[in-house]
Amino acid sequence: MKKSVGLFFLFFGLFAKAQSLFEVNGTVFSEGQPLAFSNVYLENSTTGTITNENGIFKLTNLKPGSYTLIASFTGYGTSRKRVQITNKNLQIKFNLVEDNSLQEVIITGTLKAVSRLESPVPVEVYSTTFLKKNPTPSVFEALNNVNGVRPQLNCNVCNTGDIHINGLEGPYTLVMIDGMPIVSGLSTVYGLSGIPNSLIEQIEIVKGPASSLYGSEALGGLINIITKLPENAPLFFAESFGTSWGEINFDLGVKANVGKNATVLVGANYFKYDQLIDNNNDNFTDLTNQDRISLFQKWNFKRRNKRNFSLAGRYFYEDRWGGELQWNKSFRGGDEVYGESIYTSRFEIFGNYQLPLSEKIDFQFSYSDHDQNSVYGNTPYLAQQRIGFGQFIWDKKIKSHDLLLGAAIRYNYYNDNTTATILADETAIPSLFVQDEIGFNNKQSLLLGMRYDYNSRHGNIFTPRIAYRFKPTDDDIIRLNAGTGFRVVNLFTEEHAALTGAREVIIKDELNPEESYNITLNYLKKLYLKNGMYFTIDTSAWYTYFTNAIIPDYDTNPNQIIYDNLDGFSQSSGLSFNIDAVFGNGIRASIGATYQDVSKTENGIKTPQILTEKYSGVWSLSYKHYGTNLTFDYTGSLYGPMRLPLLGELDPRSEYSPAWSIQNIQITYDGIDRFEMYGGIKNLLDWTPNKGNPFIIARSDDPFDQNVVFDTDGNATPTSDNPYALTFDPSYVYGPNQGIRLFFGIRYALNNSN
Repeated sequence: MKKSVGLFFLFFGLFAKAQSLFEVNGTVFSEGQPLAFSNVYLENSTTGTITNENGIFKLTNLKPGSYTLIASFTGYGTSRKRVQITNKNLQIKFNLVEDNSLQEVIITGTLKAVSRLESPVPVEVYSTTFLKKNPTPSVFEALNNVNGVRPQLNCNVCNTGDIHINGLEGPYTLVMIDGMPIVSGLSTVYGLSGIPNSLIEQIEIVKGPASSLYGSEALGGLINIITKLPENAPLFFAESFGTSWGEINFDLGVKANVGKNATVLVGANYFKYDQLIDNNNDNFTDLTNQDRISLFQKWNFKRRNKRNFSLAGRYFYEDRWGGELQWNKSFRGGDEVYGESIYTSRFEIFGNYQLPLSEKIDFQFSYSDHDQNSVYGNTPYLAQQRIGFGQFIWDKKIKSHDLLLGAAIRYNYYNDNTTATILADETAIPSLFVQDEIGFNNKQSLLLGMRYDYNSRHGNIFTPRIAYRFKPTDDDIIRLNAGTGFRVVNLFTEEHAALTGAREVIIKDELNPEESYNITLNYLKKLYLKNGMYFTIDTSAWYTYFTNAIIPDYDTNPNQIIYDNLDGFSQSSGLSFNIDAVFGNGIRASIGATYQDVSKTENGIKTPQILTEKYSGVWSLSYKHYGTNLTFDYTGSLYGPMRLPLLGELDPRSEYSPAWSIQNIQITYDGIDRFEMYGGIKNLLDWTPNKGNPFIIARSDDPFDQNVVFDTDGNATPTSDNPYALTFDPSYVYGPNQGIRLFFGIRYALNNSN
């Protein structure tokens, strides 16, 4: 009897224990579709599982209590949920969102492929998802929604421009394609609009000097445009969109396997705008007419031991003009009707070849040829530029040291028909650089770098840098970077003032290379909430000091161009702040703000830099409604007042711009297999810079200054016909002249699995 009672209580105890254990069931989705083989596990435990082919998971034998349940999958944002197990089984649903903001691999900061979180150099990354939120025909316009980066138009007539980072002028920003410095000189002004978004895998941005790795021009920052890898591209893709202003953009791409060991991606982009719109009634085109084509081809070759070999090329041709509405090509170069006409022909080739050695040594190379045939009114500007670049990089790990050693040479040829270039400018700059990233432990690393360049004009140039990364937790990263940058003297200029007549070139003293000294503190925080939402907070503070700035002087003597180093210094300091949020219910949002102080000090007088805003902001809000397959995107940018280029004390135009904002909305439908259709409104507020100004282009009714009276020093004087003593001037520009407009587009992609 006692034995039976004992067995009963033993059985009852085991039964009660079994009944006190519970299970969690659920499904992992992404964009409404089950996500197979994703990871689901309890935080700080060995309990976990993977989803089946239907995205379903089950965790069993769980005791009552509070747990943090985590779902993750490579290439997607991690989702966490706090669950309370009491007296019943739970049913949980996760929705993972593709997340390229933290998990992506970057190369720009250190010339090595590393996780963005592990890089000691803060690098901002923008994927194709970012580019799709506000479709544009080129990367130049797409950067409008990047915090601290502003595409700056420099001419109201030809609509050319450059890219400012943290308020610094375009020449201080190095723009690269696949890590090669081939967007330089002429192409920074006339070639950026020819890089189509359809060819871009991602854009990597470093703010602050990067000359220790990339040499001249990376004085204030760099932008690296990473093109698509053939193996990652669709078999076939096509996209076309147009606007109510008459702009038409078309992209086409095809991927193919060539034999067993090669894959090729061929792409083409065509953009056309030929409307004559003059909403500000100055008889000049508000938007430059453009007809351009860009052809692209990229090869990847499979080699033994997975050694790299890629080769790419691009050809770009553009015919653009702006000017008086009655202008046509019969007036090109004449003085009857004013027009600025630019023919640009350009080709590039670049690649990477890993040497067949036991050590990892890569040879990277590029070559570009840029030919420009242009006229500004009756002044021709004919220019050719050829840039060749090659470098060997040895990547070596020795215990806790991750070494990078390199040797490079850059060849630059430039010639034009202006008096600023008497003889063709031809230089070769050899370089050596070394970088050592020391990993102390999982939390701390230190990067030390040094570059040596030899320039025939300036002799020896050294540019060191140091970067420290501290990761106190998995969700917090602190980075401190300090370094120097330089830019060698380049006497040619695309300033319109250089094209207005014969001027004697005067070089005062011996010109020294421009130099910068920078320190940047960056803090990145990941914040996960119990309901699956997570936030990424990224903030930076920086200070940059510049010496030897070289600014061409056209004012001291109208018959001369005087080059000299700035007798003083310039500086840039500021704060930036970004928040990216994923709410887990189809909503994603981001907001960024930058405050900056950019100025030059000469002869004890501090002057704010022209065309530089004190503050700016960008934002985006996206909502995906899975039931209807609709995505809603709202993007915008805000810029504070900036000092504008006036022609004198009598100029009636505003000395400072107002605060202004460009905002856009878009709706995308992807309910049809392989297709996406989208449409929306650009510039919702219908903002244009002519509001509040009597005119934008000075003397637009007299573009050849035929009725301007000049004094003996060559300065314009007031007359009854010209009371403000102005000359023709299209440089008073700080934003686009395009007002509100509709757009509509369609995308098609045939992937390997279709």
